[in-house]
This record gives sequence, structure tokens and C-alpha cells, in this order.
Amino acid sequence: MSGKQPSLEEQKKEAALKAKEQAKEKLEAMKKEKAPESESEGTEEDALALAKKKAAAAAKAKAQALAKQKEKAAESESEGTEEDALALAKKKAAAAAKAKAQALAKQKEKTAESESEGTEEDALALAKKKAAAAAKAKAQALAKQKEKTVESESEGTEEDALALAKKKAAAAAKAKALAKQKSDGTTSTSDDKDSEKAKAIAAAKAKAAAAAKARASVLKKEEEHQQELPPSPHQPLLDQYVEHISKHLTPTAIEDSYINRLSKDVPTIVAKLDAYYEVAQLFKTHEELKFDYVSELHGTDFSTHFEVYVYLYSYTHKKPVALKVKVDRERPEVPSLQPLWPGADWPEREAYDLLGITFIGHPNLKRIMMPDDWVGYPLRKDYEPFDVEV
Repeated sequence: MSGKQPSLEEQKKEAALKAKEQAKEKLEAMKKEKAPESESEGTEEDALALAKKKAAAAAKAKAQALAKQKEKAAESESEGTEEDALALAKKKAAAAAKAKAQALAKQKEKTAESESEGTEEDALALAKKKAAAAAKAKAQALAKQKEKTVESESEGTEEDALALAKKKAAAAAKAKALAKQKSDGTTSTSDDKDSEKAKAIAAAKAKAAAAAKARASVLKKEEEHQQELPPSPHQPLLDQYVEHISKHLTPTAIEDSYINRLSKDVPTIVAKLDAYYEVAQLFKTHEELKFDYVSELHGTDFSTHFEVYVYLYSYTHKKPVALKVKVDRERPEVPSLQPLWPGADWPEREAYDLLGITFIGHPNLKRIMMPDDWVGYPLRKDYEPFDVEV
């Protein structure tokens, strides 16, 4: 639009002045031509009235035209304003959409990063689990390998000791044969007999010492091996047995407790001698234990002491236990378990026959393998044959 337009009132005044001037000019012209002075005045008034009407009509028409023009201008300005507003709204919408897209992209980026971190953490956790499983499998394989190695070394040590004892016995026999050859069939003197007996005793002692050394080596390796192995699956059973003994008897009734790795991880209780029978009775009668079967019972000579080993099994609860007790070598007496388990009858007689352990309360404690008049106990490490010739 151009510069500022005059208002409607100003335009009306201007049109009225212009019309008045034109009327005056026409009136003057008419006066000059034909009308007398009186008529001229009436005509002048009529003309002036007519001129006012025309001026008013012209002003009205011009005002209407101007109003229409303003209306059109207002409509055009309104359309321009709507277009500008629409353009501005579009720009704002585009800016908002762009900002939303950027925010969404950032959110997706953060989500992707968090998911990536979560995936990495999951992958790390999985890798740790796999590594732990591999380490556990490797430890188990190593434990089995060490167990086999210990067993093979133990067998090798015992075989070496046995071989050495055989060599010494063979040497003693050879010396005896040479002594007989030198005598040429004559009767041996008492000195020769004493010498042969001394050699036999020395050979037996050497054999016992070698066996004891081998046994000590095996026990040491077994202890070291147990320290290196992972926890046993039977550890909860051992804890249960110890808890029952401590609760129903006394904690001092137990001298030691451990898992025997070289005997299928059997839970082992070493009872004190004065509590041995009470512990066995608890194992037999307690509802949560009920060891109703004696699988094995034997004695062992450890040079410093004897030991009675009893392997029990519960068919009710499907679980095992080994009960041990150390016995004084100078006074080898221990309560009999035959009243609790009749199956302990013959194994206790065998331990009595071969080691000389007395089972107090046994109903028929007699030799079961050796003759009644046999002197000594053959499985003792210090055993010396009564007759070297035998």
C-alpha cells in the first residue's frame, strides 16, 4: 500500500468544498447570462441546495468506494497476514519437528549406548561364567590326575618296599643255604641258629620299617592332595554328623573329622576311645541317621598305635559314614560293636586274630584264621615268627 490516505470525514469536507465552489461558479455564470437579480437569488439557493445534494451523493459514493477499497485492502492484508502466519507456523512446526528428531536421535543414541553397555556387561558375565566353569573342570581334571598319581606313587612305594624286603629275605635264605652247604650235612651249632634267627628278625624289621615309611609317605601326599582339591559334595553330610554328635553327645566325643579323598570322599569321624560305642550307637539308632549295615570293619597297625576302621551305610537314607577309633598299642582294648550290628562278629574276630585287638563285650572272641596255639599276631609290624623255619 502507498502513503497514508485521508480519513472519510476529510474526504467528505473536501468534496463538499469542491462542490460548493463549482456551484458558485455555475451560479455566477447563470447570473451573468439571463436571470434577474431576484430570480438569481432563488436560483442560487436552489443551485446551492442541489449542489449540496450532489456533493453529499458524491461524498457518499466516494465514501462507499473508499470503504470497499479499505475492505479489499484489509482482506488483502488479512490474506497476507494469514499467509505470513501460516509460513511462520510452518517454520515453527519444521523447527519443532527438527528439534524432536534431534532429541529422538539423542535418545536412541543413549539407548543404543546403554544397550551396548548392557550387552557388554552380559557378555562379560557370560565370559566370567564360562571361565569359572572351565577353571572348575580343569581343577577337577587336575584333582583326578593328582589322585591317580598319588595312588600310583603309593602303589609304587609299597611295591618297592615289598621288593626290598623280598631281596633281603632272599639274601638271608641264600646265606642260610651257604651255611648249610659249608656244614656238609652236619648239625648246625647253636651260634648258627642264633645268627640265622637274628638275620630273619632283621629282615622282618627292615620290611616293617620300609612299609611304615611308605605308609607315612602316602599319608603325607594324601594330606597335601586333600588341601589342593575343591570342596567335596559330601561335606554337608560330614557337617550333619558332627552336628548330631555335638548335640546329642558332646563335642569332645570327636577327635577328628574329614573327607577321605582316596576313599570316594567318604565322610570320616574319628571318635575318642571312651566315646566310640556311644557314637556308634547314635549312628545306629538316630532317626535321621539309621546306619543299618556294617560294610567293613578292620584293624591297622600304625606302629605307634592301632586303629579300628568301620564303614557304615544307611539303606534308609542312602548315605555312608566311616567311623574310626585309635587304640593304645600297649593295651589294645576297644568296645565291641557286635551288640549293635551282628555283622561285626567275624570282622572283629579277624582283627583280634591278626592284630591282637581285644573287643570288649564280644560274645565269642576266638581266633578265626590262625590255630589257637599260634604265638603272636601276624599283621603287627613288629611281628617275629616263633619258629624261623616256618
